[in-house]
Amino acid sequence: MPVDLWLLFVAVSLLPAISPGPAVMLALSNTLRFGRNATLASASGNALGLVVLGFAVALGFGAIMATSAIAFTVLKIIGAAYLIFLGIRIWRDKTTFQLQNGVLTARKSGWKLFLEALLVSVTNPKAILVITALFPQFMRTDRIDLAEITILSVTYAALCFANHAAIAFAGGHMRRFLTSARRMLWVRRVTGTLFVGFGTALAAASR
Repeated sequence: MPVDLWLLFVAVSLLPAISPGPAVMLALSNTLRFGRNATLASASGNALGLVVLGFAVALGFGAIMATSAIAFTVLKIIGAAYLIFLGIRIWRDKTTFQLQNGVLTARKSGWKLFLEALLVSVTNPKAILVITALFPQFMRTDRIDLAEITILSVTYAALCFANHAAIAFAGGHMRRFLTSARRMLWVRRVTGTLFVGFGTALAAASR
C-alpha cells in the first residue's frame, strides 16, 4: 500500500476509532475499577477483535451482514444481550469496586478482561458496518491482497488501542478521586446503566 494512501486511511479512521461506544465505555469502566494494566489487557482484546473483523469484512462477511437482514439481526441481538449482561453484572458486582486501605483493588484477571473485550468487539454489528464502509475504499478491486488487509486491520486496531491506552493512563488521576465507597457505588450504577442503555439502543437500531 502506498504511504500516502495509508496516511489518508489513518486520517479517515481517527474519528471512528476515538468515537464513544461500547468498547470505549468498557475501557473507561475497566480503568476506574481495575486500573491501567487491566485496561491495557482489555484494549488488547478489543484490538484483536477488530483485526478479526477486518479480515472477516475483507473476505466477504461484511457484505453478508450488510445485505442479509437475518444475519444482521442475529448478531445485533447477540451483541445487545451481551452488553446488557455486562451492565447488569457491573451494577450488581460490588466486590470489583471495594477498597482496601484506601486503594482500589483489581479482582478480575487480565485474561478474563481480554476475553470480555474481545467478545464485545466481535459481536458489535455497528463496528462491522463501519469497517465494511471504510475498508473497501482503500482495497484493491481486482483481487484479495492479504498484505493489504493486514495493514488496514492492524492500523485500525492500533488506533483504537491507542485511544484505550490514553484512557488507561488518564484514568489514574480519576481513580484517585474515587477513594469514597459512595463514589464507587455511583460509578458502578452509572457504568452499569450506560451498558444496559447501549445494549437496548443496539437492539432497537436498524441498519
